[in-house]
Formats: sequence, structure tokens, C-alpha cells
Amino acid sequence: MAITKILIANRGEIACRVIRTARKMGIKTVAVYSDADARSPHVLMADEAVHLGPPPAAQSYLLADKIIEACKATGADAVHPGYGFLSERESFRKALDAEGIIFVGPPANAIAAMGDKIESKKLAKAAGVNVVPGYVGVIEDTEHAVRISNEIGYPVMMKASAGGGGKGMRLAYSEQDVREGFEATKREGLNSFGDDRVFIEKFIESPRHIEIQILGDQHGNIVYLNERECSIQRRHQKVVEEAPSPFVSPEMRRKMGEQCVALARAVGYFSAGTVELIVSGADKTGDGFYFLEMNTRLQVEHPVTEEITGLDLVEQMIRVANGEELSFRQEDVKINGWAIENRVYAEDPYRGFLPSTGRLIRYNPPETGADETGALVRVDDGVVEGGEVSMFYDPMIAKLITWAPTRLEAIDKQIAALDQFEIEGPGHNIDFVSALMQHERFRSGNITTGFIAEEYPEGFTGAPASETLLKRLSAIGAFAAMAQADRARRIDGQLGKRLSPPTDWQVKIGDAIHDVVINGDDVTVDGEAMELALEYTPGDRLIEAEFGEEQLAVKIAPVRSGFVLTVHGASHKLRILPAHAAVHARHMIEKIPPDLSRFLICPMPGLLVALNVREGDKVEAGQPLAVIEAMKMENILRAQKAGVIKSVSAAQGESLPVDAIILELE
Repeated sequence: MAITKILIANRGEIACRVIRTARKMGIKTVAVYSDADARSPHVLMADEAVHLGPPPAAQSYLLADKIIEACKATGADAVHPGYGFLSERESFRKALDAEGIIFVGPPANAIAAMGDKIESKKLAKAAGVNVVPGYVGVIEDTEHAVRISNEIGYPVMMKASAGGGGKGMRLAYSEQDVREGFEATKREGLNSFGDDRVFIEKFIESPRHIEIQILGDQHGNIVYLNERECSIQRRHQKVVEEAPSPFVSPEMRRKMGEQCVALARAVGYFSAGTVELIVSGADKTGDGFYFLEMNTRLQVEHPVTEEITGLDLVEQMIRVANGEELSFRQEDVKINGWAIENRVYAEDPYRGFLPSTGRLIRYNPPETGADETGALVRVDDGVVEGGEVSMFYDPMIAKLITWAPTRLEAIDKQIAALDQFEIEGPGHNIDFVSALMQHERFRSGNITTGFIAEEYPEGFTGAPASETLLKRLSAIGAFAAMAQADRARRIDGQLGKRLSPPTDWQVKIGDAIHDVVINGDDVTVDGEAMELALEYTPGDRLIEAEFGEEQLAVKIAPVRSGFVLTVHGASHKLRILPAHAAVHARHMIEKIPPDLSRFLICPMPGLLVALNVREGDKVEAGQPLAVIEAMKMENILRAQKAGVIKSVSAAQGESLPVDAIILELE
């Protein structure tokens, strides 16, 4: 029996992604939604939509019985779970099987075997897959954890057995770290997954995170669709993914692929799945790869594999669920060019990557499709301008995927596309991922999972700009100021004759001052001629400038006495004055920002789950004062300096907005 109608038990970007493929295959679709998603794109795209419940996932997207009811009500004969939510829940697959509804995914036994990190390691070992040294078994308490860690040798990683998505993980470099983190890891496991079991394993040095995409049918055919490199991570969350990996040789690819296929065969796997491997970047033999876990579902980063293989993985999953055989064999799987994906998150890299929520006042992704060179831009998203990035779900706004014949071309295509991405409302990480794309170490391919922590130890302050770029921005800024002055002079009712706009400008950008002269089409910066072509009308938000052969897309926003120009991963504030007025600027008094160090300020919207101090308490620097829970993660707020608590403004259990004052020190 062929699938005729699929219910997508998910939301956002992946729900839209599945609907697009189903539509292409002539299959009808049903969306499900919570109150928070009532007007979301996936609901409007689907043929039908069913309401599940209130915004929290536990009261909507995680309710298997509600989803089964929705299938019956709409006559959906199959369910695609996407990723997250119920995608890796064995009980959900079994419940669907019992109702005769097709699950677009692997069999229940494979989900169960791979969902438990402890059991999956035993299976991997038995199937002949390399595994990381560690303790497989249940750990009783902190003392037991300390003993095990000492035996394995530091550093060690403590992980919640049912964990995933970077939650319930702690790295320990010493016995003290184990003592501090073990209970917290158990709690996070219990809160996020209802399971407080923890296991401990050796942490691999110079680690690269490389995964193999597996695809199998129900007739025993299993192939691997090459690898993806996902080493660029922040707090164990992937940020950049690419295929193929710059580290993997054809021989290594074959070894990895064959081991991963053997593992899939051992659990009777079919559908799409991914085996995640931790690979030692220090090991040049190509044998230093170890089984980490298997994701028995589609991955967020599947588009990069689609772009280099030419396969639609969602279509393949649906065909497999339909009982069809794979239409190709291992030798038919090729690698064509290079693909890179950047995850655009609602998080503020300038404030320690704190989650950011709110309405998308403006959302304008770059143009998609291929350019004249064949390089491709693809955007997978599930948001729309005016929509809300809510505190209830993952903060991902969109995925930007580029493809080109070579790695560096694909990277450069990312930089250009990111410059055209307009997002206003919540904070976002576009500047940060653009900075990564420009980073020499990333471009060299010499990356590890520690890349972000090593390269940005003090946090992110914007991508460094070259002298050439700053001069170009000065010229653009002066041109925009001239256009504004030209418009201002056309306003009616002014005294005297209309003055022509100034042609000589002084642009202050950072600490540097540039003199720009615009005379008709001739532009000079600091006396040097510059080839510049652009169009700008006051009110435009994006300027497409051409410097000879080179193109530059710059986002522009007016501020007092100038503009903020955002390009290539940084925002630059330009103070722009007519040359005759600039000489007086030195008489302007600098405004000193207020001292906020005596306040404990809520760094993100979240729930105040613990308040450890009261009025009058003495505190030391580094002492934990409060715990804020946001995006399912607990964040400890510590005292920046010693002092006495003068007043407390927030209560435990309160939902706080960003920048709310929690307490004040004397």
C-alpha cells in the first residue's frame, strides 16, 4: 500500500522541508501545531492542520496519542517525525505500528538499541566498530564517578545516557570538576529526558566530529552517503557543517563507511540514519575514529549531503517507508563539489551567545538558486517576517546552505549570502558565522571541536576588518550621507537659495579618520582614487556596491551623525560630518556609560529557578547568586565582585525579561 497522506509530527523548518518533498511526490500533508505556532509557515503550507495544545512541547508536540488521533481524524496513513520531539522515541514507533500507521523512519528495535548510549556502545563494539575507552554501566553516586574518572584518566566527559542536542553533558579536567558536575548532569538528564543515568568516557584530544550518513531499505540494502564534518560547535551544538570533510581521505571514508554499515546491519536498520564519530585530528593514520552515537532519524545538516550526492533524503525515507528498494548501489554514490551549511540561530554572539527571543520585525533571506558560475545558495527555513521566535522551542531561525565546485568557493559564497541576510528583532549569529567563514584556520580546514572556544576565548566582538574594507565602507558612508543631505535640501520652505550638498566629508570609523571626496562619479579616500558604483536612496536597508569586479552587499542603518554599516561579520559605526563641520568635532564631550557592575542583570529571557542569597548577605567574587533556565539549559549567574546584597528585585519562579535587575549590591 503506497503512502497517500503524511502527517508531519514536527514544526518549523523541518516540517516545511518534509512538506516540500511530499508535495513534489504528489503526497498530501497534514501539519500539527501548538498555540504558539498557529500561524506558522508549516501550518499554512500543509493541506490540513490539526491543533495539539499549549506551547510547551510536553503539552503539544510530545503527545503521541494526540498525534495518532490527528492521523485518524485526517486519514493520514504515515507520520514523518522530523528531528527532535518524538523522532527517536521507540514507544511512538510501536504505538503507530499498533494502529497500522506507517512511521517514516527506522524500526522500533533500532531506535531502542541506538537511543541508549550505554547499550549502543556495546552493540557497536560487537559489530566491530571502534569505540572510545570509557565506563559502560550505571554509576551509583559522585564518589563512584570520581573513582571511574581517575581510572580512565582526565579529561573525561560525563553524559546523560538519554541525552542529545548538547544537553546533559559536562567536561571534567579534574576530580573537582567531576564532584561539581556529576549531580548537575544527572539533573539535566532527568529534566530534559526523564532519565538520570550518566556514563563517563575518555575525552579525545584534537577531536573532529565527523559523521557518516546511512541509508537502508527494508530489503537488506544499506549504503553510506559519504561523511559530513561537524567540528565547528559551540557547547556541543553544531554551528557549521560541511560535506565532504577536508580531513577524510578516500581510504578512511571507506573504512568508516563500512564499519557504520556493519553497525546498521547489526540492528536491522532501514531508512535514513547517521552514525556520529569522534575522530582524532592528531592521528594521521586514518584509523583514529571512534563510535559516538547513532541518530536514528534525519539530521539537521542533511542538506549538505543532498547537495554533494544529488539525492533528496526525505524522498528516500518516504520511498523506503513505502517498501521500495533503493534505486542505487554503493558504487553509484559520488561526491560532487563541496557544500557548507551555517545554522542561523536567534542568539546574541555579542552577549556570550545568550538565547534571544522575540518577533522577527524583518526577515529577508538572500536570493536562492545558482549564479552564473554554478555556485548555489539554498535556504531551509520555517519562519516568516512578523513571526515569533518563541522561548518554547529551538532558537534556530534558518539554515543557509551553499554549494560550489571547491571548498573555498563554497565558503566565499556563504560570506556573500550572509551579507545579504536581513534579520531584525531577536539577536542573531550572522556576524559570527560570517567571521568563522573568513577565519584563516577554518579556511585551512585545520579544525577541531574546540575551534570556537580556542579562537574566541574572550567571546565574540565582531570579525576583524581589513584596511581596504574600512576605506570602502568610508566611501559608502560618505555617499549615503551625501544622498541624505541632497534629499534634505529639496525640502520646501527653506530660507535662502537651496545649497548643494557637501562633496568633502570626514568619516570616523573606529579610531581611524578618513577624508572622502565625492565629485560626480569620482571618489577619493585619503587622496587615493577609488572605483565605486552603487545606488542608494535614503531609507534603503541594503546597499549593493561594486568596487571594480568585486561586489559588496552592506546593510545600512542611520544613527545620530552617521550610519551603522554591517558587512563581513561585523557592524561598524561611522560618524560622518561635512569636512567644514568636522574641525569642530573635537569640542564635543564624550558621554561616559553608567557603571552597572553593582547590579546582577538577567542576561536572557528565562525562568529564575534558584535565588541563592537574601538581602544583607555577604558574597564573594565567583559565588553563585542565581540560576536562570532558558532554552532547556540552566545558567548559573555568579557575583562579579565581593560585596553585600543591598536589595533583591526578583522572586524565585518568576519569568524574567532580558536585562531585568535581579539584585543590587551595596
